[in-house]
Amino acid sequence: MTTNKEQKNKSDLLLALEQLEREKNIKREDVFKTITDSLVSALRKYFGKTAQIMAGIDPETGEMAGFLVKKISDPVVTPELEITLEEAQKHHPDAKMGDDVHIPVPIQDFSRIAAQTAKQVLIQKIREIEKVRIFDEYKPREGEVVTGLVHHVAGRDIFVDLGKAEAILPFSEQIRREHYSVNQRVRAIIHRVDKENKGLQIVLSRASGAFLKALFEAEVPEIAEKVIEIVDVVRDPGFRAKVLVRSNSPKVDPVGACVGIRGSRIRVIMSELANEKIDLIPYIEDTLTMIAKAFSPATVSSVRVLDKEGKRAQIIVPDDQLAMAIGREGQNIRLASRLTGWEIEVKSEGQRNEENKKTVDMAMQDLLKIDGIGAKVAETLITMNVLDIRTVAGLTEEELCSLEGIGEKTAQKILAGAKKYLEEHPNYGQPDAQEEAAAEAPAEAAVEAAVEPVAETPAEAPAEPAVEPATETPAETATETEEVKNDSQEKGK
Repeated sequence: MTTNKEQKNKSDLLLALEQLEREKNIKREDVFKTITDSLVSALRKYFGKTAQIMAGIDPETGEMAGFLVKKISDPVVTPELEITLEEAQKHHPDAKMGDDVHIPVPIQDFSRIAAQTAKQVLIQKIREIEKVRIFDEYKPREGEVVTGLVHHVAGRDIFVDLGKAEAILPFSEQIRREHYSVNQRVRAIIHRVDKENKGLQIVLSRASGAFLKALFEAEVPEIAEKVIEIVDVVRDPGFRAKVLVRSNSPKVDPVGACVGIRGSRIRVIMSELANEKIDLIPYIEDTLTMIAKAFSPATVSSVRVLDKEGKRAQIIVPDDQLAMAIGREGQNIRLASRLTGWEIEVKSEGQRNEENKKTVDMAMQDLLKIDGIGAKVAETLITMNVLDIRTVAGLTEEELCSLEGIGEKTAQKILAGAKKYLEEHPNYGQPDAQEEAAAEAPAEAAVEAAVEPVAETPAEAPAEPAVEPATETPAETATETEEVKNDSQEKGK
């Protein structure tokens, strides 16, 4: 007969199970199994490792029961596993020799140690069940934006209460300009869910490109509808971001749609990110144009490729745009490079013109050392990117004659003069490391000084005003004028 006290205990157990099910979202069946396993563990510790034990819980009443499974034998050789017929019939009157019988074990007779073991196993099992449940719930939600409250701050890391679980917002995934306090609302993306030996860890992020992308998806319906696509996102969290967007419909402007009427959409996103500045860049197939666009809000005058295989390029910007193109501590260059995948060098028009002038002056001084070359012929050679005596000596008479203003006699005289100079100066062209570095840099710039800006390939020539060729320098104009005069004089002869 069940006493009132026992009934109360059973009710307390069921209430506890209901609370676990409600607060931890753990199924009652899982808890019953956990408690059963705990009882078996405690009973085995009490009765011995070799004992055959069964345990269970009545799901209606919450009453727990434990049993020793023994075989009826005569004689009894192993008391832990065997029982006499007389003893067995005290519990099962119909028992016969050779039967397996379940002998009830009074739960209240457990020793204190056995009971403590049951409690410890139960606690551990419940933790494991909860860990698996949380992992199964949150792992598929990686990349989802969630909202929670700051639970506590540990060092520079923030722990956020998501309701059913606790997550961590590590310092590396925070926006540097933000500060957090307990109970403050936090919105972040589930960056990853890790199941470690020490426990489950839900890692949040507010600094990732994925978080910014998710905010755009929430604010811009065209993105959710796949009309507009976010190709890539690069960020300096809290300061500036560049978002590469592409429209899948010719009727929809991707930049305008993301900005919204009077900036309504992008302002909501910026306010969520501590007023982080956001540059929206339209995706363009042409590499040079894409590089120029990536430097928004700065205006780019021209772009040229320095090393196609190594993905190195140079952009020229107006003098008043240089600081903006570089950005705070090189921020704009870094973001543009990450967005395009190219290493990009930035120079102002003034810097480019000064380098070109130095290159032309150095080449002029060198070429005038050759007998038979005057200023006009030297300018012609420089225009064709012939910048030193050794290069002149390597030309053929036909190649020289093909240049404007140079006839057969002049070509012969130039070649003879160049070879003579090299014979008299055997160490020519072997400067020390410092001079060599100084000579190489101007030589590269001279190409742009003497001819039109170099495009990556004819098929990739800039298609928009953002990549217009740079304005010609005074040196270029003078060279072209002298070419015409010299050509007329040579033909007159």
